[in-house]
Amino acid sequence: MDAIRWGILGCGDVTEIKSGPGFQKAAGSSLVAVMRRDAGRAEDYARRHGVPRWYSDAGALIADPEVDAVYIATPPGDHCELALGVAAAGKPCYVEKPMARNHAECIRMIEVFRAAKLPLFVAYYRRAMPRFVKARALLNDGAIGRITSVSVRCLEPRHQGADAALPWRLQPGSSGGGLFLDLGSHALDFLDHVLGPLREARGRAANLGGLAAVEDVVELSFSTGNGALGQGIWNFASDHTEDRLEFVGTGGRLTFSCFGTDPVCLERSGKTELFAEPMPAHVQQPLIQSIVDELLGRGTCPSTGESGARTQAVMDAALEAYYGGRQRAFWAEPAGWPGAPR
Repeated sequence: MDAIRWGILGCGDVTEIKSGPGFQKAAGSSLVAVMRRDAGRAEDYARRHGVPRWYSDAGALIADPEVDAVYIATPPGDHCELALGVAAAGKPCYVEKPMARNHAECIRMIEVFRAAKLPLFVAYYRRAMPRFVKARALLNDGAIGRITSVSVRCLEPRHQGADAALPWRLQPGSSGGGLFLDLGSHALDFLDHVLGPLREARGRAANLGGLAAVEDVVELSFSTGNGALGQGIWNFASDHTEDRLEFVGTGGRLTFSCFGTDPVCLERSGKTELFAEPMPAHVQQPLIQSIVDELLGRGTCPSTGESGARTQAVMDAALEAYYGGRQRAFWAEPAGWPGAPR
């Protein structure tokens, strides 16, 4: 096989710039089909992006013999079922993050793809973005000595707009919880990539902004494979915006944002060095390229179903008490959430 022909399930906003064009621009890759339940929107997307075929039925795209691999870009509530359909068709799958609504769904996906001997990838694309690749290289090369602590701060005023219809990200049947699942997962997955699996994850969650029944403030503590201690706060009922990842070591400190474009800042020996890296026009393209390379036998993708499930497990640990357990269909039982506002 000289190239991978992709199909997209759910050609919504995330596929317009972040991911969709990456399948067309990655070497050895092409986008040949897209699907959306709204046939008019599916046709419009295909026309605007120069995609040969469009569908309004997921099963039809999955069964298309000219589709070699499938990218699932729907909300997380559909990820597990659709991924199992892709596996049944004998095709590799790339699924948006977070991987699913809870760790139990992730494990089911992993088991099915493993049994079918098919690869499963997750869209934690920061693992391949230049700014994050540089930060990881600095840390792995000992730029700050032994890493002793790490912290994450993500604050945004997302508690406003109570009169508007709730977006899917605040509907747990679609999202798996609140914005922590969608936004917090990026930093946690990158920490897994840098430090190895996070251990002893414990957290608390609360609803303090009152916009929806899901959590909007999350506190998390954890340890890492090398013994470093970590903590994070995600507050979506804040009066201001703050975005910071900080690694502290025996010989310095490394800081940068998770969602911004600021340079990676290295402070050591009384000096400060800034490392500015290019922002890809399509942020998922570097990771898509690594997936294509793996499927063509010429490389390896750093974001797999196994790594995505580890991140999901850490988030579940933080939200366990709020939802009264995460390894069941809690999204169907909101009256039983101990942490929800009454």
